[in-house]
Amino acid sequence: MALKSFRPLTPVQRFKTLPKFDEITKAKPEKKLVETLKKTGGRNHYGRMTSRHIGGGHKQKYRLVDFKRKRRGVEAEVLAIEYDPNRTARIALISYPDGEKSYIIAPAGLFIGATVSAGENAPPEIGNALPLKAIPLGTAIHNIELVPGRGAQIARGAGQQAILNNREAGYALVKLPSGEIRRIDENAYATIGQVGNIDHMNVVSGKAGRTRWLGRRPHVRGMAMNPIDHPMGGGQGKSKGGGGRHHPVSPWGQLSKGFKTRRKHKPSNRFIVARRKAKK
Repeated sequence: MALKSFRPLTPVQRFKTLPKFDEITKAKPEKKLVETLKKTGGRNHYGRMTSRHIGGGHKQKYRLVDFKRKRRGVEAEVLAIEYDPNRTARIALISYPDGEKSYIIAPAGLFIGATVSAGENAPPEIGNALPLKAIPLGTAIHNIELVPGRGAQIARGAGQQAILNNREAGYALVKLPSGEIRRIDENAYATIGQVGNIDHMNVVSGKAGRTRWLGRRPHVRGMAMNPIDHPMGGGQGKSKGGGGRHHPVSPWGQLSKGFKTRRKHKPSNRFIVARRKAKK
């Protein structure tokens, strides 16, 4: 994906960097593969706010992406590469010989007219989904299942990829994008290649309005609030927590730097071979 920059005629344009959308070949989504997406404003079914800084934004429809690659042993043709407002990656519209269409995450290098397939006998080529036991070691993969049949859960964002390192005792050792090495059932499916839209990390919106279009509301710092609104608020001038030295905390008092929130005896611990951050 190419990026476009702008002449610095205004302060906004000086650092603004937006995608060119060169790879997009179809403007409107397939009608049968979209659903209405209702906005919550960060509130649950009781009307209570559970996620702050959410609200507004442009109307969107949800694209039904096939994360399970249900059609096995059947080749499908790539008809188009489309924009998906619900994710950072691009999606590819594929068509099977019987006319059925579906969406998949578009990996880097996938082009219109290419054929993709899923199954144990599929060749390990870009866009094909195979069980981990059938993928050559050292291959870059994405759309990885944690549990066979559940559907892809790992490495689905723009530019993400994992590396298949090894296989032992019915499990595959996969190095995740975070650096964590995890043991995954070798019957779980994964897709060959790296997720497309690789330059997404370099996009700079340039103005607050574009962030509002995405449904993100302003985020106010705790130190800028009053003591009644935040533990770090108040103080004479700029201070650390009301004039005294105060460690950064959330609005509810939970430490926000260095405090580990993961349960010590979580069942999935046995599948983690190496943490993403080595213990000192």
